[in-house]
Amino acid sequence: MYNADKPKAEDLPTPEKLVKSTVIAAVSAAAILVTVVLPSEYAIDPTGIGRLLGLTEMGEIKNQLAEEAEADQQAAVSPAGGFMSLFVSSAQAQGAPAWQDEFSFTLTPGQGVEWKLAMDKDAEAVFDWSVSEGVVNYDLHGDGGGNSISYEKGRGVPGATGVLKAKFTGSHGWFWRNRTSSDVTVTVRLRGAYSSVKQTY
Repeated sequence: MYNADKPKAEDLPTPEKLVKSTVIAAVSAAAILVTVVLPSEYAIDPTGIGRLLGLTEMGEIKNQLAEEAEADQQAAVSPAGGFMSLFVSSAQAQGAPAWQDEFSFTLTPGQGVEWKLAMDKDAEAVFDWSVSEGVVNYDLHGDGGGNSISYEKGRGVPGATGVLKAKFTGSHGWFWRNRTSSDVTVTVRLRGAYSSVKQTY
């Protein structure tokens, strides 16, 4: 008796069709992995498409957050007592010209924010930022032209003053996160050789 639900032999996929479908699926999966997953999750962007789409920066932020969380779990670090050679003390900055830019923002518990300066290689920017009635974790870093660098990190810091010297042309600035249980307000003052300053995250 003929079964109408049974597929006909000519409707069944041939081995060649199965191989072709498998190859297409594998190529598609590899393309998604390279152009989307790697940049957005791990900041790995071999094709450059991820940075054009803004996915690589997302991955960089995730990596920063992961490093920060791991460090917080390992130990509580006291406020940074010293800086690298690119910084100067607040005493050295006294008597300097007026600030070019000054802004403040409030971070709720667990919230993070990133501000960056557009700078040419070897350009310098004087900075002074402080936290009102609290402390923050921060990462001073830069990226651009395929380069990336972390200048300085700190945890439980009430503020910092110094000079940032760009190692390469690109965006250089800070990622701050509030790991306390209360809102904190960060005030940032800047002047120097940069073309713009903006919030990037």
